[in-house]
Amino acid sequence: MAIPWPGFGTRRGTDEDSGRGVESHASLDADIIIANAPDPVFVSDLEGKILQANDAVSQLLGFRQDEVLEQSLSRFISLEETREFTAALREVVERGVMRNVVLNPRSASGEVIPTSLNASALRDPDGRAIGVIGILRDMRELDKARAYAESLIKNAPDPVFVSDLEGKILQANDAVSQLLGFRQDELLEQSLSRFISPAETREFTAALREVVERGVTRNARLNPRSASGVVIPTTLNASALRDSDGRVIGAIGILRDMRELDKARAYAESLIKNAPDPVFVSDLEGKILQANDAVFALLGFRPDELIEQSLSRIISSDETREFLAALREVVERGVTRNARLNPRSASGAVIPTTLNASALRDPDGRVIGAIGILRDMREYAKVVQDLEKSKSELQEKILDLEKFEEVVVGRELKMIALEKELENLRKEGDRLRGGRI
Repeated sequence: MAIPWPGFGTRRGTDEDSGRGVESHASLDADIIIANAPDPVFVSDLEGKILQANDAVSQLLGFRQDEVLEQSLSRFISLEETREFTAALREVVERGVMRNVVLNPRSASGEVIPTSLNASALRDPDGRAIGVIGILRDMRELDKARAYAESLIKNAPDPVFVSDLEGKILQANDAVSQLLGFRQDELLEQSLSRFISPAETREFTAALREVVERGVTRNARLNPRSASGVVIPTTLNASALRDSDGRVIGAIGILRDMRELDKARAYAESLIKNAPDPVFVSDLEGKILQANDAVFALLGFRPDELIEQSLSRIISSDETREFLAALREVVERGVTRNARLNPRSASGAVIPTTLNASALRDPDGRVIGAIGILRDMREYAKVVQDLEKSKSELQEKILDLEKFEEVVVGRELKMIALEKELENLRKEGDRLRGGRI
């Protein structure tokens, strides 16, 4: 049902003196748009009396059209909200629009329905504001989602906080209080700059810009100072907090206490540094990130000549391809064994080595590189060479022995043959002597 008022009606026809046909056509179009809008839309005058409402309003509140039209909004909302709505009407008159005003109208069944109101000015032909066109948004599902999100934040095992785009803490769970040692009232409504250094405040502000642009930021370093004055190394992963219109209005941040991980890293670095074998760390492209003294002793390079350099600098193109294949195996299986590498030392000597490597993982378990252990194979190669030489010498001796044996055996066979021949001659002589007698 459409209710006409000055400058907004549903009358068809043409007024030749004033050109009101265009106005009536525009009014009709507006009526159609309001009637068919999927959201609850109503029109009120500047006193809050409802002049028009679409079916979505009736569906939301459970009232028939005749129970809504010509009624004051104060029938459906509290006295306090009526005052707020009246103030909002003044804002519409002054600015032409108002956004996200909270209204909690009571439905026909008595249920209070949380809604947000966006409204724009309704103007007469002279441009005077004569009312408002309001769009209600049912916030029940959104409020459930918010309550669920707040429950997740509150009960999350990790320290989780919510901040606005200026870095003011709007919400923080108990894990944040446990981490920093501050009470909730000492955290909420405080700027993060209270807990971190000016340099890190600038970094956090940059991280917030990244959240606005990309929706997320990862592994930003923060070192907040606790209530006891201890600096706590943490990493921050943050995602965008958006309003009902999808605009980024803040960030949901998750802190990770890095103290134990930093201890583990320091321990691992100590193991690498003091390992007797040559040990290095590379990224997945083969760039050397870390190497111990045994590597420098093996290859004869200074640290600045190897660190941040690609392994392709010291191995051949073919071996670079083989090493990258070994890195793929590390990513897939977590380890590679006995890969052959022949790096060229600072003096130009090619050093035969074998490589055993295991996966280097980030805090989320993703493989980000490899920890490689080289084994100098020169002594082994020398032993193999000596064994080969000994084997060759042994084979020569065996051949000589076989030849000697062949000569000795031949001589013995000849002696046996001569003895047999002498025996035969003896027997023949005896026989001849016996015949004469």
